[in-house]
Amino acid sequence: MADSNFIDYVKILCRSGKGGAGSRHFHRAKYVPKGGPDGGDGGRGGHIILRGNSHMWTLLPLKYRRHIFAGNGQSGSAGRSFGKDGDDVVVEVPCGTVVFDAETGEYLTEVTDDGQEIKLLRGGRGGLGNWHFKSATNRTPRYAQPGEPAIEKSIILELKLLADVGLVGFPNAGKSTLLSAISAARPKIADYPFTTMEPQLGIVSYRDNRSFVMADIPGIIEGASEGKGLGLRFLRHIERNAVLLFMVPADADDVREQYDILVSELEKFNPQLADKPRVLAISKSDMLDDELMEEMKQHLPTDIPTVFISAVTGMGIDRLKDILWGEITDERNRIEVNPITHRPLDGHHRVREEDEFVFENAPVTDADVEEFEEDFDDDMIYDDADDDAYYPIDDDLVDE
Repeated sequence: MADSNFIDYVKILCRSGKGGAGSRHFHRAKYVPKGGPDGGDGGRGGHIILRGNSHMWTLLPLKYRRHIFAGNGQSGSAGRSFGKDGDDVVVEVPCGTVVFDAETGEYLTEVTDDGQEIKLLRGGRGGLGNWHFKSATNRTPRYAQPGEPAIEKSIILELKLLADVGLVGFPNAGKSTLLSAISAARPKIADYPFTTMEPQLGIVSYRDNRSFVMADIPGIIEGASEGKGLGLRFLRHIERNAVLLFMVPADADDVREQYDILVSELEKFNPQLADKPRVLAISKSDMLDDELMEEMKQHLPTDIPTVFISAVTGMGIDRLKDILWGEITDERNRIEVNPITHRPLDGHHRVREEDEFVFENAPVTDADVEEFEEDFDDDMIYDDADDDAYYPIDDDLVDE
């Protein structure tokens, strides 16, 4: 997986900008002996914003951009001059990206639509200048508010592909062969297990110029929830699918047993997957005669549609498309009606190399030093030596 451009799980460190400090300045002008306070407010810190981009299909750009820092707000100055707001940072992600807290594994938000913007981390508010605190009894306030601190958080971005149908099966069940036969996708096909190492998408043509999207994920085996094979890492890509297409080869020792194993592994990954509509396809059925098919039907589950197919000869493909289209267009199966519940990250769902990634400290630049000095210039020195010189920001004094 190290050589692949398809990255669906990445851990990054985000930090919003801190708010600029308010100014403690008094008006100085010739013939104005008591000009009064005129210290301006500090600028707002920059936000960290996520934006959906339908032209992106991988999180690869973020794998080499581990630190995302927004700009800090500048301090206020004389003449009620407001400090400049910090620059926002817009991070473009593929549609279907889910955000988790890297420390707790808690689900935070998701981006599903192109152009959708979500404010991930809010920038700190700027401090109020001393002119806000003047009153009839306090005409020379010698204090101002500091800006709010920045918010720093380690997050995990997890990409879940948007597709209508998700293929589920053991290795060499014929999933990639079916996808290549009914769509323009060209996944790798070979006679050894785990040929598919990353998810593949294909657009399947249907009648009257209609179509639907099918997702093929690497095969899973019994014990995948314990880390065997490729584990359950790629099952995240079928959580959004309207229909799950289970594929079991006709030459399997026990078709019903393999189907039950697949269902069990899905439930261990996310119990909500057990409620999704299912279709069972018996692949490689061109090697069966009518008598064997009738005998096999007696041992198949009766609560889901079942179809015998062969991607090589085209057997049963049209009937399979009809069944899938009927399930996809069923209003009861739409995501809007049955929204997905994102399970929190735990040991089964984390990627070890990303979870153990250690962020290096960002180097201090000359700009950071200059900004530090600006925050403590002559106008900002609190020379009263009073602990009450700093006042916490009050929501009643400043708006969002």
